[in-house]
Amino acid sequence: MTPSPAFSFSTVSHLLSEPGGAKQLGDCIRTQFPQVRKALVVTDAGLLKAGLLQPSLQSLEAVGIGIVTFSDIIADPPEAVVLEAASQARQHQIDMVIGFGGGSSMDVAKLIAVLAAGEQDLQSMYGIGNVKGGRLPLVQVPTTAGTGSEVTPISIVTTGETTKMGVVSPQLYADLAILDAELTIGLPPKITAATGIDAMVHAIEAYTSKVKKNPLSDMLAKEALRLLSRNLLRVCENGKDIEARQAMLLGAMLAGQAFANAPVAAVHALAYPIGGIFHVPHGLSNALVLPHVLRFNVQHAGHSYAELADIVCAGQGKGVEEKSAAFIDYFVNLAQKVGIETRLSQVGITEADLDRLADDAMLQTRLLGNNPRDVTRADARAIYAEAL
Repeated sequence: MTPSPAFSFSTVSHLLSEPGGAKQLGDCIRTQFPQVRKALVVTDAGLLKAGLLQPSLQSLEAVGIGIVTFSDIIADPPEAVVLEAASQARQHQIDMVIGFGGGSSMDVAKLIAVLAAGEQDLQSMYGIGNVKGGRLPLVQVPTTAGTGSEVTPISIVTTGETTKMGVVSPQLYADLAILDAELTIGLPPKITAATGIDAMVHAIEAYTSKVKKNPLSDMLAKEALRLLSRNLLRVCENGKDIEARQAMLLGAMLAGQAFANAPVAAVHALAYPIGGIFHVPHGLSNALVLPHVLRFNVQHAGHSYAELADIVCAGQGKGVEEKSAAFIDYFVNLAQKVGIETRLSQVGITEADLDRLADDAMLQTRLLGNNPRDVTRADARAIYAEAL
């Protein structure tokens, strides 16, 4: 009998998964944090204009919580946006932060919660375990089923023209996450598809992570893949399918819990430069390199891929080699079915860009160390070349 590995596991302390759950935001906060008087809501201008926040804001007002809204969040948020939001939080003396939106809004909300609560500067927080002190109460409400940011202790910031840095610390875990499919109904099919595949990548990389892979993260990753694979095409074909939308949110959240504890690897390491240099959305960046990284890893992770194949494409192939090949083909076919770009050349990348991409990918040491197979610069360039 093989002994169970020693491991630790952390996640958000409270979750609410329910269509329409965001309308209960005020009551949830008042129950858990009776002392809160004023909240900073971190979101983007598009969501605010669409009126998606209105029921939640009304629920806050109904229980006597004052609201300050910061809606200047953009994709791949730069340091300047984070610092401006934190400055507003201090200026208005808020005592809670609510992230409302995609990964960018939720990532910034995490950092505001720690920046507004203490004197530590953002620069000193980059890396793993460098946040000192506490934070303000933090609630996260995702409006896409993808990043899993509502349940991770990770925040990604754009630090230069094309470079990104991560803050990874237990203080970034929220106190409450609300999964409400009604907030995702208006997402266009291509964004739904790319964010859904992003969540699937989180599950796959958590399941095959060389670092901290454990029985609990494995269980979450498998259930995440089951939910995501069964519902992604459904929501792309019918965006108003509330049951499938809720299943996607749950799957993305479970994948987030998995990779928060068993971290992601080379797919993300190679995706970051695509997003940073060419401003390709994060989910699509992951989808573009996914099958090529899987092929690269298969000699080291084939058994794990075969196990996951039993979830996403059961009955295709016998034995590890055939099942892992079917697993990779599943994602090639999925990208084609949902109609997202499948080649780097389709997002403006040329042969002349590959060296720069490979150089930038090798800077992602925090991620590359988790990959089941070591990645050299030559390997990274070859993977990009295959994806071109």
